[in-house]
Amino acid sequence: MGKNIEFLRVTYLRGPNIWTYRPIIEAWVDIGDLEDHPSNTLPGLYERLTAWLPGLVEHRCGVGERGGFLQRLREGTWTAHILEHVTLELQNLAAQRTGFGKARSTSVRGVYKLVVRSRQEDVTRACLEAGRRLLLAAIEDTPFDIAATVAELRALADKHCLGPSTASIVDAAAERRIPSIRLTEGNLVQLGYGARSRRIWTAESDRTSAIAEGIASDKDLTKRLLASCGVPIPEGRAVDSAADAWAAAESVGLPVVVKPTDANHGRGVFTDLNTRPEVERAFAAALEEGSGVMVERFVRGNAHRLLVVGNRVVAATRGKMVAVVGDGRSTIADLVESQVNSDPRCGVEEEFPLEPLVLSKEPIALLELERQGYTPQSVPPAGQQVLLKRQGDLAYDETDDAHPDVAAAATLAARVVGLDIAGIDLVAEDISRPLDAQRGAIVEVNAGPGLLMHLKPAEGKPRPVGEAIVEHLFPEGESARIPIVGVAGSKATPALARLIAWMIHLSGKHVGLACRDGLFLDRRQVEKADSATWTAGQRLLVNRVLEAAVFENGAKSILSEGLAYDRCQLGVVTDVTYGEELAEYYIHEPDQVFNVLRTQVDVVLPDGVAVLNADDPLVVDMAPLCDGEVVFYGRDGECPAITEHRRRGGRAVYLRDGEIALVKGDDETPLAELAAFALAQPGQPSDRADLVLAGVAAGWALGIAPEIITAGLATFDPLQPTQASVGARAPGAKTHKSPATPTAA
Repeated sequence: MGKNIEFLRVTYLRGPNIWTYRPIIEAWVDIGDLEDHPSNTLPGLYERLTAWLPGLVEHRCGVGERGGFLQRLREGTWTAHILEHVTLELQNLAAQRTGFGKARSTSVRGVYKLVVRSRQEDVTRACLEAGRRLLLAAIEDTPFDIAATVAELRALADKHCLGPSTASIVDAAAERRIPSIRLTEGNLVQLGYGARSRRIWTAESDRTSAIAEGIASDKDLTKRLLASCGVPIPEGRAVDSAADAWAAAESVGLPVVVKPTDANHGRGVFTDLNTRPEVERAFAAALEEGSGVMVERFVRGNAHRLLVVGNRVVAATRGKMVAVVGDGRSTIADLVESQVNSDPRCGVEEEFPLEPLVLSKEPIALLELERQGYTPQSVPPAGQQVLLKRQGDLAYDETDDAHPDVAAAATLAARVVGLDIAGIDLVAEDISRPLDAQRGAIVEVNAGPGLLMHLKPAEGKPRPVGEAIVEHLFPEGESARIPIVGVAGSKATPALARLIAWMIHLSGKHVGLACRDGLFLDRRQVEKADSATWTAGQRLLVNRVLEAAVFENGAKSILSEGLAYDRCQLGVVTDVTYGEELAEYYIHEPDQVFNVLRTQVDVVLPDGVAVLNADDPLVVDMAPLCDGEVVFYGRDGECPAITEHRRRGGRAVYLRDGEIALVKGDDETPLAELAAFALAQPGQPSDRADLVLAGVAAGWALGIAPEIITAGLATFDPLQPTQASVGARAPGAKTHKSPATPTAA
């Protein structure tokens, strides 16, 4: 038997699609002769897979319970389905946890569409390819190095994925149904769309002042500003030489602290210095870490980090002294490895709350050893404690212990510097007591503070700092969304998308439009090429001027890219029509097209509206799929879909004796005569009436005033990519039977 698994096509669907709301990888897989050999006919496959990937036991599969997939594997399932679960498990092992996947056969024997949720395209593609190699090795009973493979995948994820601090904010936003767009390969992310969006860069936001960052990086300036506002700080000053450092130490009074004026994360900070040689040596080491050095009064106590978001303390951690205990045989360097770096919480990756201690790179630790008469190669007596660092990693949660006065001082310090998100470093013996009572002091104010210490402390409870930052950027009740309109179908959809955008523009909003006729910002066409694409759509969503956006979505773009947005305020479907261009996607019947175009209705928000063509039975069948309201439009008000919809109190737009009527339940309001609008007069294509009705229904659903709707219809030219000016953006035109002839564009 020739056993092979061939990828015919691998597509990254970046937005909502026929499978799910989330980005996915869709792979077309040809399993060849394996179509005749389900898993229960392949000797040893079950045993090898479960040995290499024991986590497969957690996959519930269609059975719906733990071990469900393994049950299917024992009973007999096909290779594409197995590859789906192997890929998912490899993603889990690469710290890209997900559980969504599907494998469906196509009309071609042995060819399947395999789908897995993708948090990052490159990582998922690598997991898919690694899964193929692993599965073939399991089938053929050949060796496979699972440990090396997982290590490579984790390294790839570390390289390409968001850092844990940024990811915590993005995940918190997702819990609030706030969409996110990654703007770079790094950690710059936009939350929300258009004019209502905010941007973050790890723990910095677009509310973080550049001036405030500059102040925070200047420790001497920060101290002077804090002191002027009554914030307790240690006395001291900037120095320019080793001799000046000793002079400052004598002035302040021993012991002192020597530290860089502009370093972060405690680098180059030397504490409890009592002699001139110690101060001068610390000056030289501190100068290597920053552009200047300062000397301060030594404050007794532990180091603490308080995270201030907005105007409140949301988390606090404490550092611990780092020391080893001699055994009479091992050197201090060996004791560091066995007693400090062996801690499972210790590692160089961001996921570890404690950092390894490398003596050769820690001048602070070397100074501490020297003060005790040791070197790294010294062998301390059994039971002798050897101090290495007075202030270790800030990784021990104490949020619940912070005294209100301490929290007030920290928030005041952040406000004085001007930071909306700040890490406040203070030294105190006990933060459950006011600072004044123990001569505690705030020693640094940091912009862009690390969040990992609060998300994954070495001890204590993780704190929801991502949620706090999202709440700060989007207070409860503040939307992160602009009105988004999606138009799906095949009949006159570019013209309909332009008509809707034109009416929104006339209503007084800055609007963007991405359709096959091009990319538009208000009345300005910025691209003439086909812009009914995911990439063009993203250009609108990141434009912070736009107050609304309209997108044309054809069946082919949904199949090849997915929607450019996650949810919409208004979704319009004009028709369900099969086209030959869909055959390459194994789409051959109108019912299959229905499953594609229903995506537009699936993403309508609960407070949104779906505008559906009542004259197309397949479009009518989409109504129950909408989470929000449904507005039907059609030429005949007596058609069954509209009649039943009205009976239930629903809204509809239709023609009655040549007049456009707006109906809700039993209430009917005439808008204008259809023939009054040039785009629907005799001689124009018959679908122009549908274009007018769909446009009216969309405008009504968006809450646009009737006079603006009629003004939009009167001035819209479906043959022109840009529309005529009607004077003001919101003309306030009255409803009329005979609209004026459109002026030239």
